[in-house]
Amino acid sequence: MYAEVIAIGDELTSGVRLDTNSQWLSQRLGELGVRTLYHSTVGDDLGANVRVFHEAFDRSDIIVCTGGLGPTADDLTRQAIAETLGVELILDEESLIHIRSMFASRKREMPERNTIQAMLPAGSFAIANPHGTAPGIQLRHEREGRNPCRLFALPGVPAEMREMWAQTVSPAIQELTGGRRVIRHHEIKCFGVGESDLEQMLPDIIARGRQPSVGITVHKATITLRITAEAESEAACLEAMEPTISTIRDCLGSLIFGEQSDELQHAVSKLLRERSQTLATFEWGSGGLLAEWLSDADEQNVFYRGGVVARSQSAVEAVLREINEANSSLEESSMLRKVAAHIRDQFSADYALCLGAFPVADGSTSELGELYFALATKGNVVVKSAPFVGHPDILKERAVKQALNFLRTTLISSSE
Repeated sequence: MYAEVIAIGDELTSGVRLDTNSQWLSQRLGELGVRTLYHSTVGDDLGANVRVFHEAFDRSDIIVCTGGLGPTADDLTRQAIAETLGVELILDEESLIHIRSMFASRKREMPERNTIQAMLPAGSFAIANPHGTAPGIQLRHEREGRNPCRLFALPGVPAEMREMWAQTVSPAIQELTGGRRVIRHHEIKCFGVGESDLEQMLPDIIARGRQPSVGITVHKATITLRITAEAESEAACLEAMEPTISTIRDCLGSLIFGEQSDELQHAVSKLLRERSQTLATFEWGSGGLLAEWLSDADEQNVFYRGGVVARSQSAVEAVLREINEANSSLEESSMLRKVAAHIRDQFSADYALCLGAFPVADGSTSELGELYFALATKGNVVVKSAPFVGHPDILKERAVKQALNFLRTTLISSSE
């Protein structure tokens, strides 16, 4: 049984608003064991809506659509469904009574135009909307030689849509599926190699058609492996995924820093908390992003002592003068070494993590150069560098992640 989610409205196709309803509905369908194969987004055009619904009725077993159920001329969902199925719109008296009562409760007279919201395609039924004037629509469309298709049309207002889903749509779909299957996902987060390199480190577990399936995505240099299983219960899904999860862990080792919603700062937070150790930072090129991420991960103020954010050469030289080092001609690696030791002492921390300046292209080459990191511990400072490469949109986040991963791997190595 496959589903299609349709989002309707010019505000979506124009990019004025982000379609979060489709994401939410697909997640809920998955929890009920229904795989969503299609997402369609269509503007407020009757012909376009009819074409989208025609295709959806043909290729999907369950259709859930949102939007287009208001009273204005550009709200075309009910008319599009009726034209697709070749039926008339018929007034639903109970829905009209509810709409009138909603206006009365607000001490307003219902405009005649709102009557259209009580018009439903022949053969369909209203889905109650307790807190809005737009009832939903549910219907069963018979298909020759195939299982019927079920459609559920809901308002685009997220609060109304979610309540109607919980009260009516979810129970109806559970009845259709018999509650026999559920779909669950598990995410493993990795950092430190490229997507292709990581895939080569794994056996053939990302092959199409494999169960459980494994997908790989990259977002701002973080690689996510998403394991998906379908079974009769959540426990059975987890059991089916476990051998694959174990294989991934064995193959990737310390490249894995977390699971599900973990980010690198959470991995660092966990390691420092386990050791009852503290951290301070100095950052030049990242504008405070390193401090922000660590602060967010340390909600109880346990491990992160604070940091210094430099935004110019003069600011760095001011730090150097604090430690009686006025030599501004120091190489960056030497400068970071001295600053790291100073920051650790200044904040009385177990570690000081420093991120250097972001290289700037000089015009003679496309290469930006090296990015330097320093990590100060008691009696020692380690400096390393990495190529400053990548798309401009991810350079800052990637640099901060590289710094955090430097600390993470150092902490793991020291414990081993």
